[in-house]
Amino acid sequence: MQYKGSCHCGRIAFQVEGALTGATSCNCSICQRKGTLMWFVPREKLQLLTPDENASTYTFNKHTIKHRFCPKCGMHPYGEGSDPKGNRMAAINIRCLEGIELATVPVTHFDGRAL
Repeated sequence: MQYKGSCHCGRIAFQVEGALTGATSCNCSICQRKGTLMWFVPREKLQLLTPDENASTYTFNKHTIKHRFCPKCGMHPYGEGSDPKGNRMAAINIRCLEGIELATVPVTHFDGRAL
């Protein structure tokens, strides 16, 4: 299935393809503050509909994940990184997707503080 998403102001817009069967809630220092619910997909399944330059990047700790956010409205619609096998991945914040019912998406909790 294909989903469309964006930041609040629309400066960052994207579409993503895949089966949204669940999301992850992480308790690390940044995810807990942002309140993101992440859906991990191969990076090639995420297509930006706005220029990449519209998004700013924040990294911390080991600097392996690019937390992408809008410098205008502050929303964090997605992040970019690699899985343990080195495959490029995108972490889509499902709170930024259009037309989904959050209560119907199963959420798995991840202990990011322990890393």
